[in-house]
Amino acid sequence: MFALQSATFDTKADFYEDLVQQATHLLAGEPDRIANAANFSSLIYHALSEVNWAGFYFFDGKELVVGPFQGKPACVRIALERGVCGAAARTRQTQRVADVHAFPGHIACDAASRSEIVIPLLLGEELLGVLDIDSPIPNRFDADDEAGLTRLAAVFVDACRGAANGRQ
Repeated sequence: MFALQSATFDTKADFYEDLVQQATHLLAGEPDRIANAANFSSLIYHALSEVNWAGFYFFDGKELVVGPFQGKPACVRIALERGVCGAAARTRQTQRVADVHAFPGHIACDAASRSEIVIPLLLGEELLGVLDIDSPIPNRFDADDEAGLTRLAAVFVDACRGAANGRQ
């Protein structure tokens, strides 16, 4: 069973579908990327169990810079050659890491983190940044989490697309 704000779901797919709907409504009509990232990271942090950090790193053209997040203070800048976030941004592929201590070049902003999932945020070919979620539990994220979080990330990117096109 999976719970989300007093609702119970039989499957992770149902849980994430509900979370996608909540995120869609939360971001609807708001063109400000920072405001959306702040609300989005809060939604994820409070909805997912066993996470200790959820937030954004935005690409400034040369490196990742911390954006809105929930959790302990974070590393401010990450080179694309470093860590799980850098790997996701550089390869433009989701990085799902069961044990961050075994990941070459892992950046330990919070020593309690044991597993991590990082999803690149792409607006067409443009790298906006990454969605980063950490857990103190080894192997916390599975393929169902990756699929659900990828759908959630698409909601955020779609809100950015709307802002870029002048929609509100």
